[in-house]
Amino acid sequence: MSAFLTVVFNGLAYGVLLFIIAVGLSVTMGMMQFVNLAQVSFSMLGGYVMVTAMGSLGVPFLASLPLAFVAVGLFSIVLERLVLRHFYGSDDLTQVLLTLGLVFMSISAVAYVWGPSFQPVNVPAWLSGQEPVLGLMLERYRIFLLLAGGLIAAALVIGLERTRFGAMVRACVDNRRAASGCGINTNLVFALTFALGGGLAGLGGALSANLLSLDPNFPLRYLVYVLIVVSVGGMGNITGSLLAALLIGVADVVGKYYLPSAGGVFIYVLTVAIMMWRPQGLLGRKAA
Repeated sequence: MSAFLTVVFNGLAYGVLLFIIAVGLSVTMGMMQFVNLAQVSFSMLGGYVMVTAMGSLGVPFLASLPLAFVAVGLFSIVLERLVLRHFYGSDDLTQVLLTLGLVFMSISAVAYVWGPSFQPVNVPAWLSGQEPVLGLMLERYRIFLLLAGGLIAAALVIGLERTRFGAMVRACVDNRRAASGCGINTNLVFALTFALGGGLAGLGGALSANLLSLDPNFPLRYLVYVLIVVSVGGMGNITGSLLAALLIGVADVVGKYYLPSAGGVFIYVLTVAIMMWRPQGLLGRKAA
Protein backbone atom coordinates (compact mmCIF):
# COMPACT_ATOMS: atom_id res chain seq x y z
CA MET A 1 0.00 0.00 0.00
CA SER A 2 2.83 2.42 0.84
CA ALA A 3 4.40 1.77 -2.56
CA PHE A 4 1.13 2.63 -4.29
CA LEU A 5 0.72 5.84 -2.30
CA THR A 6 4.28 6.84 -3.14
CA VAL A 7 3.60 6.28 -6.84
CA VAL A 8 0.42 8.37 -6.59
CA PHE A 9 2.38 11.13 -4.87
CA ASN A 10 4.94 11.08 -7.68
CA GLY A 11 2.07 11.32 -10.16
CA LEU A 12 0.66 14.35 -8.35
CA ALA A 13 4.05 16.07 -8.48
CA TYR A 14 4.29 15.30 -12.20
CA GLY A 15 0.78 16.65 -12.66
CA VAL A 16 1.76 19.92 -10.97
CA LEU A 17 4.55 20.35 -13.51
CA LEU A 18 2.12 19.74 -16.37
CA PHE A 19 -0.24 22.31 -14.85
CA ILE A 20 2.38 25.05 -14.60
CA ILE A 21 3.49 24.42 -18.18
CA ALA A 22 -0.04 24.15 -19.61
CA VAL A 23 -1.93 26.83 -17.71
CA GLY A 24 -0.55 29.60 -19.89
CA LEU A 25 -1.90 27.86 -22.99
CA SER A 26 -5.25 27.46 -21.24
CA VAL A 27 -5.33 31.21 -20.62
CA THR A 28 -4.38 32.19 -24.17
CA MET A 29 -6.80 29.71 -25.74
CA GLY A 30 -9.69 30.22 -23.36
CA MET A 31 -9.45 33.94 -22.68
CA MET A 32 -7.62 35.30 -25.72
CA GLN A 33 -8.91 32.78 -28.28
CA PHE A 34 -5.39 32.20 -29.57
CA VAL A 35 -3.90 28.72 -30.15
CA ASN A 36 -0.28 29.07 -29.05
CA LEU A 37 1.46 25.71 -29.44
CA ALA A 38 4.77 27.49 -28.84
CA GLN A 39 3.91 27.36 -25.13
CA VAL A 40 6.05 24.22 -24.81
CA SER A 41 8.95 26.07 -26.43
CA PHE A 42 8.63 28.75 -23.74
CA SER A 43 8.95 25.97 -21.17
CA MET A 44 12.10 24.66 -22.81
CA LEU A 45 13.54 28.18 -22.89
CA GLY A 46 12.83 28.59 -19.17
CA GLY A 47 14.74 25.41 -18.43
CA TYR A 48 17.74 26.57 -20.44
CA VAL A 49 17.66 30.00 -18.80
CA MET A 50 17.81 28.33 -15.38
CA VAL A 51 20.60 25.94 -16.42
CA THR A 52 22.67 28.78 -17.88
CA ALA A 53 22.08 31.05 -14.88
CA MET A 54 23.12 28.34 -12.43
CA GLY A 55 26.00 26.89 -14.43
CA SER A 56 27.59 29.93 -16.05
CA LEU A 57 26.56 32.78 -13.75
CA GLY A 58 26.48 30.99 -10.41
CA VAL A 59 22.90 32.06 -9.64
CA PRO A 60 21.35 30.05 -6.78
CA PHE A 61 18.54 27.64 -7.65
CA LEU A 62 15.71 29.59 -6.01
CA ALA A 63 16.87 32.86 -7.59
CA SER A 64 17.01 31.23 -11.02
CA LEU A 65 13.27 30.41 -10.92
CA PRO A 66 11.97 34.02 -10.98
CA LEU A 67 14.75 34.81 -13.45
CA ALA A 68 13.37 32.15 -15.81
CA PHE A 69 9.85 33.53 -15.33
CA VAL A 70 10.86 37.11 -16.11
CA ALA A 71 13.20 36.25 -18.99
CA VAL A 72 10.67 34.07 -20.80
CA GLY A 73 7.87 36.52 -20.04
CA LEU A 74 9.83 39.34 -21.66
CA PHE A 75 10.70 37.14 -24.63
CA SER A 76 7.04 36.20 -25.09
CA ILE A 77 6.05 39.91 -25.11
CA VAL A 78 8.57 40.57 -27.90
CA LEU A 79 7.28 37.59 -29.87
CA GLU A 80 3.68 38.63 -29.32
CA ARG A 81 4.30 42.24 -30.39
CA LEU A 82 6.40 41.37 -33.44
CA VAL A 83 4.58 38.30 -34.76
CA LEU A 84 1.65 36.78 -32.95
CA ARG A 85 -0.57 39.84 -32.50
CA HIS A 86 -0.98 40.07 -36.27
CA PHE A 87 -2.80 36.71 -36.18
CA TYR A 88 -5.40 37.52 -33.53
CA GLY A 89 -8.77 36.79 -35.04
CA SER A 90 -7.38 34.46 -37.71
CA ASP A 91 -8.69 30.91 -38.04
CA ASP A 92 -7.43 28.14 -35.76
CA LEU A 93 -5.56 26.31 -38.52
CA THR A 94 -3.48 29.39 -39.32
CA GLN A 95 -2.59 29.85 -35.66
CA VAL A 96 -1.71 26.16 -35.27
CA LEU A 97 0.55 26.14 -38.33
CA LEU A 98 2.23 29.41 -37.29
CA THR A 99 3.00 28.38 -33.72
CA LEU A 100 3.94 24.83 -34.71
CA GLY A 101 6.49 26.36 -37.05
CA LEU A 102 7.80 28.39 -34.13
CA VAL A 103 8.18 25.16 -32.15
CA PHE A 104 10.44 23.62 -34.78
CA MET A 105 12.38 26.87 -35.11
CA SER A 106 12.96 26.88 -31.34
CA ILE A 107 14.22 23.29 -31.43
CA SER A 108 16.80 24.16 -34.07
CA ALA A 109 17.82 27.37 -32.31
CA VAL A 110 18.32 25.65 -28.95
CA ALA A 111 20.29 22.81 -30.52
CA TYR A 112 22.53 25.39 -32.20
CA VAL A 113 23.14 27.48 -29.07
CA TRP A 114 23.27 24.84 -26.32
CA GLY A 115 23.91 21.69 -28.31
CA PRO A 116 21.80 18.55 -28.78
CA SER A 117 22.76 16.80 -25.52
CA PHE A 118 20.79 16.66 -22.27
CA GLN A 119 21.42 19.41 -19.73
CA PRO A 120 22.13 18.26 -16.15
CA VAL A 121 20.57 20.18 -13.27
CA ASN A 122 21.84 20.18 -9.70
CA VAL A 123 19.35 21.20 -7.04
CA PRO A 124 20.37 22.35 -3.54
CA ALA A 125 21.13 19.74 -0.90
CA TRP A 126 18.02 20.65 1.08
CA LEU A 127 15.88 19.65 -1.92
CA SER A 128 17.73 16.39 -2.52
CA GLY A 129 17.02 13.06 -0.90
CA GLN A 130 13.86 11.90 0.82
CA GLU A 131 11.74 13.03 3.74
CA PRO A 132 9.50 10.84 5.93
CA VAL A 133 5.88 12.05 5.69
CA LEU A 134 3.04 10.09 7.31
CA GLY A 135 5.01 6.87 7.14
CA LEU A 136 6.03 7.39 3.51
CA MET A 137 9.48 8.25 2.21
CA LEU A 138 8.83 11.07 -0.25
CA GLU A 139 11.31 12.98 -2.38
CA ARG A 140 11.87 16.48 -1.08
CA TYR A 141 11.92 18.01 -4.53
CA ARG A 142 8.49 16.59 -5.35
CA ILE A 143 7.14 17.96 -2.06
CA PHE A 144 8.54 21.34 -3.09
CA LEU A 145 6.78 21.03 -6.45
CA LEU A 146 3.42 20.34 -4.83
CA LEU A 147 3.74 23.35 -2.55
CA ALA A 148 4.87 25.60 -5.41
CA GLY A 149 2.06 24.39 -7.65
CA GLY A 150 -0.55 25.08 -4.97
CA LEU A 151 0.71 28.63 -4.48
CA ILE A 152 0.79 29.30 -8.22
CA ALA A 153 -2.73 27.94 -8.72
CA ALA A 154 -4.09 30.07 -5.87
CA ALA A 155 -2.35 33.19 -7.19
CA LEU A 156 -3.75 32.61 -10.69
CA VAL A 157 -7.31 32.06 -9.50
CA ILE A 158 -7.20 35.23 -7.45
CA GLY A 159 -5.37 37.24 -10.08
CA LEU A 160 -7.42 36.27 -13.14
CA GLU A 161 -10.84 35.68 -11.64
CA ARG A 162 -11.11 38.11 -8.72
CA THR A 163 -9.14 41.21 -9.66
CA ARG A 164 -9.60 44.23 -11.88
CA PHE A 165 -6.96 42.93 -14.29
CA GLY A 166 -8.79 39.63 -14.67
CA ALA A 167 -12.03 41.48 -15.37
CA MET A 168 -10.25 43.57 -18.00
CA VAL A 169 -8.93 40.43 -19.70
CA ARG A 170 -12.39 38.87 -19.83
CA ALA A 171 -13.89 42.12 -21.12
CA CYS A 172 -11.30 42.30 -23.91
CA VAL A 173 -12.06 38.72 -24.91
CA ASP A 174 -15.85 39.06 -24.84
CA ASN A 175 -15.93 42.25 -26.91
CA ARG A 176 -12.63 43.88 -27.74
CA ARG A 177 -14.22 46.90 -29.45
CA ALA A 178 -16.53 47.61 -26.50
CA ALA A 179 -13.66 47.20 -24.03
CA SER A 180 -11.55 49.64 -26.04
CA GLY A 181 -14.47 52.08 -26.08
CA CYS A 182 -14.58 51.91 -22.28
CA GLY A 183 -10.98 53.10 -22.10
CA ILE A 184 -9.22 49.75 -21.72
CA ASN A 185 -5.90 49.47 -23.53
CA THR A 186 -6.64 46.13 -25.16
CA ASN A 187 -3.20 45.79 -26.75
CA LEU A 188 -1.53 46.21 -23.37
CA VAL A 189 -3.92 43.78 -21.67
CA PHE A 190 -3.31 41.11 -24.30
CA ALA A 191 0.46 41.64 -24.17
CA LEU A 192 0.52 41.33 -20.36
CA THR A 193 -1.71 38.24 -20.46
CA PHE A 194 0.52 36.64 -23.05
CA ALA A 195 3.60 37.50 -20.99
CA LEU A 196 2.01 35.93 -17.92
CA GLY A 197 1.31 32.72 -19.81
CA GLY A 198 4.81 32.66 -21.29
CA GLY A 199 6.43 33.40 -17.95
CA LEU A 200 4.52 30.57 -16.27
CA ALA A 201 5.61 28.19 -19.02
CA GLY A 202 9.21 29.27 -18.47
CA LEU A 203 8.84 28.73 -14.73
CA GLY A 204 7.37 25.29 -15.38
CA GLY A 205 10.29 24.42 -17.63
CA ALA A 206 12.75 25.54 -14.98
CA LEU A 207 11.02 23.52 -12.28
CA SER A 208 10.78 20.46 -14.50
CA ALA A 209 14.41 20.45 -15.65
CA ASN A 210 15.44 18.35 -12.65
CA LEU A 211 12.80 15.65 -13.27
CA LEU A 212 12.11 15.78 -17.00
CA SER A 213 14.97 15.51 -19.45
CA LEU A 214 15.94 18.93 -20.79
CA ASP A 215 17.12 18.80 -24.38
CA PRO A 216 16.07 20.40 -27.70
CA ASN A 217 13.31 17.80 -28.22
CA PHE A 218 11.54 18.82 -25.01
CA PRO A 219 8.65 20.58 -26.85
CA LEU A 220 7.86 17.54 -28.99
CA ARG A 221 7.75 15.19 -25.99
CA TYR A 222 5.33 17.27 -23.94
CA LEU A 223 3.19 19.12 -26.49
CA VAL A 224 0.58 16.36 -26.52
CA TYR A 225 0.43 16.30 -22.71
CA VAL A 226 -0.11 20.05 -22.58
CA LEU A 227 -2.91 19.90 -25.15
CA ILE A 228 -4.57 17.07 -23.21
CA VAL A 229 -4.47 19.08 -19.96
CA VAL A 230 -6.02 22.14 -21.61
CA SER A 231 -8.73 20.12 -23.38
CA VAL A 232 -9.66 17.96 -20.40
CA GLY A 233 -9.64 20.82 -17.90
CA GLY A 234 -11.62 23.27 -20.01
CA MET A 235 -10.03 26.17 -21.85
CA GLY A 236 -9.53 29.28 -19.76
CA ASN A 237 -10.38 27.55 -16.48
CA ILE A 238 -7.50 27.56 -13.99
CA THR A 239 -9.06 25.10 -11.54
CA GLY A 240 -10.05 22.78 -14.36
CA SER A 241 -6.50 22.80 -15.74
CA LEU A 242 -5.11 21.92 -12.30
CA LEU A 243 -7.59 19.06 -11.83
CA ALA A 244 -6.92 17.73 -15.33
CA ALA A 245 -3.13 17.93 -14.88
CA LEU A 246 -3.29 16.01 -11.62
CA LEU A 247 -5.50 13.32 -13.16
CA ILE A 248 -3.26 12.95 -16.19
CA GLY A 249 -0.11 12.97 -14.07
CA VAL A 250 -1.35 10.25 -11.73
CA ALA A 251 -2.74 8.12 -14.57
CA ASP A 252 0.51 8.35 -16.51
CA VAL A 253 2.83 7.57 -13.61
CA VAL A 254 0.68 4.79 -12.12
CA GLY A 255 0.11 3.21 -15.52
CA LYS A 256 3.79 3.25 -16.47
CA TYR A 257 4.81 1.92 -13.05
CA TYR A 258 2.48 -1.08 -12.97
CA LEU A 259 2.26 -1.71 -16.74
CA PRO A 260 5.47 -0.28 -18.21
CA SER A 261 4.87 -1.86 -21.62
CA ALA A 262 1.43 -0.27 -22.08
CA GLY A 263 1.17 2.29 -19.28
CA GLY A 264 1.11 5.28 -21.63
CA VAL A 265 -2.22 4.13 -23.03
CA PHE A 266 -4.05 5.03 -19.80
CA ILE A 267 -3.88 8.79 -20.28
CA TYR A 268 -5.32 8.53 -23.79
CA VAL A 269 -8.14 6.23 -22.65
CA LEU A 270 -8.86 8.61 -19.79
CA THR A 271 -8.82 11.61 -22.13
CA VAL A 272 -11.23 10.01 -24.61
CA ALA A 273 -13.60 8.95 -21.82
CA ILE A 274 -13.68 12.44 -20.25
CA MET A 275 -14.11 14.23 -23.59
CA MET A 276 -16.99 11.90 -24.54
CA TRP A 277 -18.62 12.63 -21.20
CA ARG A 278 -17.91 16.38 -21.17
CA PRO A 279 -16.76 17.69 -24.57
CA GLN A 280 -16.19 21.15 -23.06
CA GLY A 281 -13.82 19.73 -20.43
CA LEU A 282 -14.23 19.05 -16.73
CA LEU A 283 -14.94 22.66 -15.74
CA GLY A 284 -15.29 24.28 -19.15
CA ARG A 285 -18.35 26.23 -20.22
CA LYS A 286 -20.76 24.71 -22.70
CA ALA A 287 -20.86 26.38 -26.08
CA ALA A 288 -23.92 28.48 -26.69
